[in-house]
Amino acid sequence: MDAARKLEPQSRRYGLTPDDCRLDDFRRLVERKANLADYPHASSIEKNVVIYESANLAKAAAVDEEAVLAELCDLLAHGPGVTVFKHAYADLAVIDRASQVFADIIEEQHRTKTGGGDHFAKPGANDRIWNSLEKHCLADPENFALYYANPIIETVSRAWLGPAYQMTAQVNRVNPGGASQTPHRDYHLGFMTAAQIGRYPAHVHRLSPVLTLQGAVAHCDMPLESGPTLFLPFSQAYEPGYVALEKQEFRDYFAANHVQLPLEKGDVVFFNPALFHAAGSNVSKDILRVANLLQVSSAFGRAMETVNRTRMCAELYTALVKLKGEGRLDAAGIANAIASCAEGYSFPTNLDRDPPIGGIAPKPQSALMAEALAEGWTAERFEAALAAYDEKRQS
Repeated sequence: MDAARKLEPQSRRYGLTPDDCRLDDFRRLVERKANLADYPHASSIEKNVVIYESANLAKAAAVDEEAVLAELCDLLAHGPGVTVFKHAYADLAVIDRASQVFADIIEEQHRTKTGGGDHFAKPGANDRIWNSLEKHCLADPENFALYYANPIIETVSRAWLGPAYQMTAQVNRVNPGGASQTPHRDYHLGFMTAAQIGRYPAHVHRLSPVLTLQGAVAHCDMPLESGPTLFLPFSQAYEPGYVALEKQEFRDYFAANHVQLPLEKGDVVFFNPALFHAAGSNVSKDILRVANLLQVSSAFGRAMETVNRTRMCAELYTALVKLKGEGRLDAAGIANAIASCAEGYSFPTNLDRDPPIGGIAPKPQSALMAEALAEGWTAERFEAALAAYDEKRQS
């Protein structure tokens, strides 16, 4: 150990500060061109953003899923870090119904003067629905099931985070006149001040981006004047990037070099949470720019929002029984919907009450739900099993 330290004295450093950031080093990383040959399942590259036609990607995944997962993972880690999936929702009626659910929630927030605060915008400039995941599920569990059955959401989430990921979501409606955000990285370290970030060792700066994944579902057509998100491709690769944006020269570089693409209703964007990005200004006269922002968490990390997954599972179960019986959702779609609702990881739990019988880990909530559907349990039996599951996990 001592010899290694003498050979690599830099390894003795602990945190990272803005003083560690050099714009020339950053430019060498981001001033690259993405090569379409590196992404054989993509249809094009526009402004360094890799574009996939969703139907074609789904067909490719059915033939060689591992190749698709590896390609997406490499793109997010070492490539541009941002990708658009065109026409991810072939049935726009699913999007339109979800949009109505969200509009009703926003109207209720206005009526009751609750919710809607934003990270970046001035009060009243945007409309925000925190925990849209749970609110959507409770308001219309059938639409929730159809919405989150989407194979693109499942494939990309699993490509970056592996199985048992945890879905959270927040709706952002940027109204005409809404100003752009400041450039930033996202949760976890991205939601701290530079002073707080500096207290974490450098290896945590490398770890943070692999604990979450950022996505957005376009709920309307988003021409450039409506302010779709600004991105700086390849910026996720800059290790001290969580503190770099404290320096004006990095903010100026982002302002001069970011890219922006229009989106269509039903498109989905995914990007590495360490990518420098910012929502754009809505300079349109009449476009309410609505996106459902997906923040997907690793089973091994802490999600940003508290979600009552037991209540969601109870509501969703009846809808899944109905959709399965009508043949409107196949086994893969049902599994995708469960993955966006139920707890997919076994821990933490109370191992005295919930021992790992028959394996090395207890049954997760998602497996309980899948078992109930496969065996045709009544809603009452499933809800009783959920209550027992929760009870076993208490200290």
